[in-house]
This record gives sequence, C-alpha cells and structure tokens, in this order.
Amino acid sequence: MAKIEENLLNIQNQIVNAKQRANTDQTVNIIAVTKEVDIARTKEAIEAGLTNLGENRPEGLMNKLQSINSNVSWHYIGSLQTRKVKQVINDIDYLHSLDRLSLAEEIEKRATKAVKCFIQVNVSGEESKHGLTKQQALDFVKQLEQFSKIIVVGLMTMAPFTEDETVIRQVFKQLKQLQQEMSQLNIPNVPCTELSMGMSNDYEIAVEEGATFVRIGTALVG
Repeated sequence: MAKIEENLLNIQNQIVNAKQRANTDQTVNIIAVTKEVDIARTKEAIEAGLTNLGENRPEGLMNKLQSINSNVSWHYIGSLQTRKVKQVINDIDYLHSLDRLSLAEEIEKRATKAVKCFIQVNVSGEESKHGLTKQQALDFVKQLEQFSKIIVVGLMTMAPFTEDETVIRQVFKQLKQLQQEMSQLNIPNVPCTELSMGMSNDYEIAVEEGATFVRIGTALVG
C-alpha cells in the first residue's frame, strides 16, 4: 500500500495541472475519505498534512473521534438519517448531504452551533443516488431561510461512474450553474459559494469545472 504522503503529492500535482488547464486559481480542498480505513491509516493521513476528513456513518465517526485528538475538520459525507442527527451534528464541521426539510428541522433542533451544509443534488438523475433535482434544490433552499443553525455553503453531487468524460463533465457543469443561480438568490444563510464534487476517478474533471472540495478515498488512503 502506497504511503499517503506519496499519494497526496501526486493528487496535489494533478490538481495544479487541472487548475492550469481551466485557467483558474480557486482553492481546492482535499477531503480524505477515511470511512473504510482504520485509525492508524487515518492518523497517517493527518501526519501527511490532511486536515479535512470524511466519514459516512455515525459509528465510524464516533470511533475516529474517540481516538483522534488532532485539529481537523470532520465532513459527514453520507446520507444522514433524521433519527441519527443528534449523534453526529455537534461533532462535525460540514454536512455534505442536506436533502430534505425533515433533516433541516432536526439539525435546527439538535445543533448547538451553526452547521455548514451542502445541499445534495442528484444532477444525473440516477435512481441509485440520493439528492434533489435541480428544481427541487432551488425550491428547498428558499425554505431554509428560517433556520438559524444551517448555513448552506454550497452544493454537492456525484457523477455517474462511467468512462465517458463528456457525461461526467456535463454533470459538474450543471452543478456549477445551479450554484451560481442559488448564490444570486441573496438569502442571508445561503452564501452557496462552494462545490463539493469529484472523487478518486473524476476529481481532475471536477476541478476543471469549479470544484472547491474534492472527496478522495481510494486514490489517497486506499
């Protein structure tokens, strides 16, 4: 298994190249998806300089929190059941899967501080994926103005797992367009400046299309 430090350097170089191709100087934050790796490997990721870690289950998050005291940002990147909000909401820095009013209401009820949230959008329309349609997301975000504990920092999506770069790129382009549209609504708690998109197989395309957060597991931590 390659050292995380080596993997990270390779990924950082690929991101620099992608930004050059897109002629952009945007900041791209790498989230190390540690959901399927052990404590030792997670600590290696932190030692390599990674400060954003992603988990997708309450149990996995709690396990890591009990063993890791480092100053890192925790990203909850999985679908979150309403009944499990109280288990995680005050231990995470970002939620990448806000997709329904009942979830927003439970966050408002349980959170002790404002939570940075990404609205999950199913741009591709695949039945296997969670998330709102683009129109649903626009309607949904207007309902969130009343919530003091929710800050919609941006949008999240997953592209289809395909070799067709044109299909992947189109999904990311559409999310970028939606993010721009949403940010222009001028809702106080919806700055919507960020884009969480791109994984191990497609993060370079995501960066070219405006990603500010990429969620990388396999290519980074194995």
